Amino acid sequence: MFPDPHFVNTNGIRMAVYEQGQGEPVIFVHGFPELAFSWRFQLPALTDAGFRAIAPDQRGYGRTTAPPNVEDYRIEELIADINGLLDALELESAVFVGHDWGALVLWHMCLLCPERIKKQAILNIPFWPRPPSDPIELARQRLGDDFYIVNFQGSDEADRTFAEDPGLVFDRLMRKSQVVRAEFEMLPPEKRVISLLKTISRTESSGDPILNAAEREYFVSAFTRSGFTGPINWYRNWSRNWESMEGVPQIINVPTLFIGAENDVLISPENIEGMKPFVPDLKIHTLDCGHWTQQERPDEVNRILIDWLTALGTCHG
Repeated sequence: MFPDPHFVNTNGIRMAVYEQGQGEPVIFVHGFPELAFSWRFQLPALTDAGFRAIAPDQRGYGRTTAPPNVEDYRIEELIADINGLLDALELESAVFVGHDWGALVLWHMCLLCPERIKKQAILNIPFWPRPPSDPIELARQRLGDDFYIVNFQGSDEADRTFAEDPGLVFDRLMRKSQVVRAEFEMLPPEKRVISLLKTISRTESSGDPILNAAEREYFVSAFTRSGFTGPINWYRNWSRNWESMEGVPQIINVPTLFIGAENDVLISPENIEGMKPFVPDLKIHTLDCGHWTQQERPDEVNRILIDWLTALGTCHG
């Protein structure tokens, strides 16, 4: 059973925190559109292995405060939330695990406050060094206005569409085996653009649902209550975040485990290979799954995490 939350005050918000177990703390940082609940398979497994497993609902998600302004979701605030969580838990540092946007937060923390991360495990999203030009403009030129990250900029269409039927969002998005990489790469370029609005509007979905009825209801209830604007505002700060990182050395000096997904088609094998020069202490595993790695392949993810942590001597529970 997923634990009930307790609440901490961090960086001016009230954060819902779910935790189990005793021992060395491991903090799980979720992505979009997810929740601490996305780690429901990892918390008990890590607890059984002798760890203290901790997962917050991040800013704008679930039972955590959703500030009103777009600028409230820039990377400095997201990092300050996690640092405040560490302070509230009276931890100088911890082991972290991040997926999707949670991975991006951790990559930025490694650059700006690496002393707070003992080691990290990253799911799906590799490290990209800061590009020379605004990444939103680069995405617009390369992928067009339908690309979901570009679409989120300056428009509330996605906020409104997703909020009209949160159940449909999870029915359409949170599926396994939606796209196989080999088939995706055979599509013409215009068909490879990932548009979440078009995905939601389809009358049928490929692949199998990841969520059972109770899990689906948990997500639907949470996003019916909170809406999607806070989470989408994370994306609306992409250019601001790029500007704020000017001049920051792009080397990750934190021991890192990377778990990639063969059929997460937004991420190419070249993207994963390309991060190696920037992450000197790096171990890589690849699983045969799509984007929702820890929910789609929980047993494999748990085994890899526990083996990695145990080999590092992190567990002393």
